Amino acid sequence: MLRTELIRPVSEILAGQAQERGDKTAFCDPHRSVTYKDLFTRTGNLAGHLRDMGLSRGDRATIFMENSVETVESYFAIVRASGVAVSLNPQVTDDEVSYMLSDSGARVVLTDTEHADLVANLSPDLPELEHIIVAGGDASASDAPTVAYEALADTEPLVSAADDLPMNDPAFMLYTSGTTGRPKGVLLSQHNNLWVVAACWAPIVGYSDEDYILSPLPLFHSYALNAAVLATVAVGATEYVMPRFSTREALKLLREKPITLLLGVPTMYHYLLQEARDEGLGADNLRACQSAGAIMLADLNQTFEEAFDVPLLDGYGITETSTMVTQNWLTGTRLMGYCGLPVPGSSVRIVDPETEADVSTGEEGELWVRGPHVMLGYHNLPEETGNVLHHGWYRTGDLACSNENGYLKITGRIKELIIRGGENIAPVEVEEVVAQHPTVADCAVVGASHEKLGEVPVVFVVPKDEAEFEPDDLLDYCSEYLARYKVPDEVVITDAIPRTGSGKTMRFKLQEQLLTR
Repeated sequence: MLRTELIRPVSEILAGQAQERGDKTAFCDPHRSVTYKDLFTRTGNLAGHLRDMGLSRGDRATIFMENSVETVESYFAIVRASGVAVSLNPQVTDDEVSYMLSDSGARVVLTDTEHADLVANLSPDLPELEHIIVAGGDASASDAPTVAYEALADTEPLVSAADDLPMNDPAFMLYTSGTTGRPKGVLLSQHNNLWVVAACWAPIVGYSDEDYILSPLPLFHSYALNAAVLATVAVGATEYVMPRFSTREALKLLREKPITLLLGVPTMYHYLLQEARDEGLGADNLRACQSAGAIMLADLNQTFEEAFDVPLLDGYGITETSTMVTQNWLTGTRLMGYCGLPVPGSSVRIVDPETEADVSTGEEGELWVRGPHVMLGYHNLPEETGNVLHHGWYRTGDLACSNENGYLKITGRIKELIIRGGENIAPVEVEEVVAQHPTVADCAVVGASHEKLGEVPVVFVVPKDEAEFEPDDLLDYCSEYLARYKVPDEVVITDAIPRTGSGKTMRFKLQEQLLTR
């Protein structure tokens, strides 16, 4: 079942695809496309120029740009230069960018015209940053030492690509979403990532060279790196990279292009269902949709499949395990609300967080993971690394339970548990009920301080129509399906639920709203 032939150096994969599928489109976006032959040539040119700039094995080079073909090329080029590709969220604040550039110690930044000035303004405070490469515009417009991306990609360098990075050396450094504190740089190898391709995407989801993939996933995220970048080239597929998700644009692409596989997060499928439930997706070639990055509610999964007659496969993954830990299969039994079975070769435990003893089937505990996909560690954080890696097991901090057949269900985060008068409340359990109310478009639950009970649940709601939304009706509805202590004490109407690029709810921002009211 494990497709071991896909676990080989990125340079070798690109060379093989260039020879076998040279004229086939590998990646495209609204502005340009690149064939496999050109992908190999351009990333080789970029890698050689990076080496000529002084990038050596283990040096970090940062990608700080919007989704594009250039983003994909940059990943491959840095690895082919034997560097470590550090990808940053282009939507983060100036302070966060400054922190991550400083923390990573990046010697080179590959960016776009939209973000070049910010990088240039920060560069005087970043002594290790030596070069800024700008895609899509006039690099000379900046006062910093910049060079045009295309000038490097289109010209043969003085030195060739290294193409010698060992499979188990750091190749990628991806920052955690920072939902609970400062982002941490997760170090991953080529082997970490390509093992997931070989164990999950190819055998379970059925990636092949016949696929035309549509991906609106943010490319700075591990889910996108693995499923949208590495898996695509490993099997020789074609992919359309959306600069960012738009419901209408996604529907347009699904209807106009021969899309066979759609990658997304639960929020995206929620909006697709809202927009196209009556007329359908209109995607004649679509064979499956994939979701990960955040918890998929059972009702959304089932309603989506019933409306569009296409499998929506849910899986669970985290940055520290190179994405996927569990995955639902195209074949066999699927249980709505469960994120599938452990991928082949991945071991999981569900343990009591206090005793570290395995819990019984059906009981909730912390999920631990072990396997070839577990990270090398956190960048420059040995103590933090030691806290989460225990004799080869990665302590996820996520709460989970399993049924008698081994299917896993993620129930929340240990730190997100709301403890009301000694009773534990998982926000996700409440959200599953609230989301089913016909007047609710989106929701999130957080804990609020209470003088007598310690904490109580509060639900933030985005109504479908605020004029028709009645908070008391929603609370009555919750009382029908939830134990009394789980019913929210308050309903807060909001315009949007803050989420990370992977779809995780940023509950700390909602709690900040409660504190500043």
